[in-house]
Amino acid sequence: MKSELDMTSLFRKSLVLSRACLATLSCALLALSVPAQTLPTRARQTGKVQGTVFDSHDATVRGAKVIFESNGERHEATADAEGRFGVELPPGAYEVAAGAPGFCAFRNSQFRVESGIVKALDINLKVGTAVDALVPTKDGKYVAWGYPADSSGKPCGLDPPPTSSVETVSAQRGNGRRGSAAPTPSARTLTVSTQPGAIVWVDEVRRGTTDAGGKLQLKLTPGAHSLRVRATGFAERTLALLPSQRGTLSVVLTKTTDEAVLAFQQAEEARDKGNAQQAAELYRQALKLRPHFAAAHLGLARALEASEDFDGALEEVEAARRDRPVYAEASAVEGRLLRSEADAEGALAAYRRAIREARGFQPEAYTGMGIVYEDKGRYEDAVAAFRKAIAQLSDTEPILYQLLGRDLEKLERWKDAVAAYEKYLALAPNGPQASAINSIIDQLRKQAAETDQQTPPN
Repeated sequence: MKSELDMTSLFRKSLVLSRACLATLSCALLALSVPAQTLPTRARQTGKVQGTVFDSHDATVRGAKVIFESNGERHEATADAEGRFGVELPPGAYEVAAGAPGFCAFRNSQFRVESGIVKALDINLKVGTAVDALVPTKDGKYVAWGYPADSSGKPCGLDPPPTSSVETVSAQRGNGRRGSAAPTPSARTLTVSTQPGAIVWVDEVRRGTTDAGGKLQLKLTPGAHSLRVRATGFAERTLALLPSQRGTLSVVLTKTTDEAVLAFQQAEEARDKGNAQQAAELYRQALKLRPHFAAAHLGLARALEASEDFDGALEEVEAARRDRPVYAEASAVEGRLLRSEADAEGALAAYRRAIREARGFQPEAYTGMGIVYEDKGRYEDAVAAFRKAIAQLSDTEPILYQLLGRDLEKLERWKDAVAAYEKYLALAPNGPQASAINSIIDQLRKQAAETDQQTPPN
């Protein structure tokens, strides 16, 4: 599935106008059930463990260290360019640790190795801001039992704090009107250099595609962020961006031969081109190759939604959440599906869960909540939700200003509505609604002037 914010689909369906530490907040270790394999006779005094290290979006993590400890003995393995590792171990119970630069440390104490048997072990790491999740000690070993901070600044491994459904913006502009946006902190720029045509996400918001030279310039708000890069035929990479990171960042991608990943990428391309049926077939192919592929389940849900198979889409969302219990993007998609089935309260509950799971950063969920509130006539709540989405998207979606302006009109806050519509025009002067919005602005200015004339002086 496409794990970025699918604004185009959201806006096209919900507005009839024009269109996620992070996606998972708990590190998961999956000891996969595979048919037992017998090792050669000379190796029957040991067992073998082989597996793959993934990030929270099912992209492989190359160079990750995997450590096995039992009774004071320590064994290490390093994931190769496709995230795969293998190690032979004496039989027994092991404590397993794993980590990689920019990811939270992971540990598990209940993994058993059996003599003469090959066991599969897949590990999922969550993005963090630690320089190294595995910390070297004085004797040259590594310690992975700490909890480095993740990209939201919270300690890895801890449950997210509760988050209110909508954070009301209380800052005011010079005109003193309630609900106006707070000043935006100064942004910084970062240029990503990687494969041509690569898709780039920041904090699970799709920010664009690299040009023919493999470059894409990003505007980032202050603080730490998560960067994800995908190019067809290559393994995805997820990196933590430190608050001080500027200039050019080179992201080297490695070619992949993983058939499940390749089928998934083809499905994403088909869905991008609007071919939902072909995309669904390719997602199913990926799932046959890797049944526990949460991103593919969610991609299939989006493809089924495009075909208006809402029940089938909800089943795929449920499957995605089984594979990844804390999955903010899946919750946001569930909210949109429930809204399509006229279940407003169920949609709001799903959106709120998405926001909690993402520790407050989920612009798709805030946008969806705004639309539900608008449908219910709760325009103040809709305005607050849209403002939150706008702040999180760093002015990358002009359509949100149109939605905001529409609700401000209904609240008869003419000047604020004009300001919102003018922001839309500044970001999308040739946008599909530009001509209509210019006419609306003229009418709103007249209404604002009439209101001012009727308002008695203090």
